[in-house]
Amino acid sequence: MRTALLSLAGLILFAWPLLGGSPPGYIWAMIAAVLTVAALMLLELGTRQLDSRGLALLAALAALDAGLRLAVVTGIGGFSPVFFLILCAGYVFGPSFGFLAGALALLVSAIATGGIGPWLPYQLFAAGWVGVVAGLVKGRGLWSLALVGAVTGFAFGALMDIWDWSAFYRGAADFGWSPGLSTPAAVIRFGRFYLATSVAYDGFRAVGNVLMVLLFGPPVIAALSRLRSRMGFVVLDPSVVPASFFSSGH
Repeated sequence: MRTALLSLAGLILFAWPLLGGSPPGYIWAMIAAVLTVAALMLLELGTRQLDSRGLALLAALAALDAGLRLAVVTGIGGFSPVFFLILCAGYVFGPSFGFLAGALALLVSAIATGGIGPWLPYQLFAAGWVGVVAGLVKGRGLWSLALVGAVTGFAFGALMDIWDWSAFYRGAADFGWSPGLSTPAAVIRFGRFYLATSVAYDGFRAVGNVLMVLLFGPPVIAALSRLRSRMGFVVLDPSVVPASFFSSGH
């Protein structure tokens, strides 16, 4: 629920071209993305869903993902290995952790690759949502995660294409975005744009995600699951625990 509420800022960023609105500008978009990530992290720390070990794991995953992206900076078609660890992290630790893993991985990899620009705040939300969706199938098996990898491979591309379409294709007749378009007209134009320019490209990402999850997912998920079990703790309620438990030195 926290992640859904905090994602409203991202939904507004992606929805404005389809609703005929004006762009918020890079600075405001970046502020919205960074504040969302910071707010979720503070909420997770405040509710003790995240501790220093969890923060260290997030940092490690972000660094590893940056390394994967450096290895294949331009990707193969639309495929990039950066999404593999995001999918696994969300699957093992749940939606909130998945969102943070996705957003921080893209932020760190953007810094490492010099990919900082007006597209970055949109990437943070889109990658974060990849981790959220992976968290929603937590414990449902490897094929469920592979299916998420396929769906989010297309979804990430479509979301980023909304930004690309509205930023670089303004005014293109029957194809690009124009201010004041009605929502039905905007949706139809974007659909044409996506089918013509990106659906095949995003297919590489979807297939790559599936293959990486099926080939490398089991050992990585097992390792993350062991880490989760070691990082977990239980808060005992004194009213339901026998007094002998405390007197015995536990």
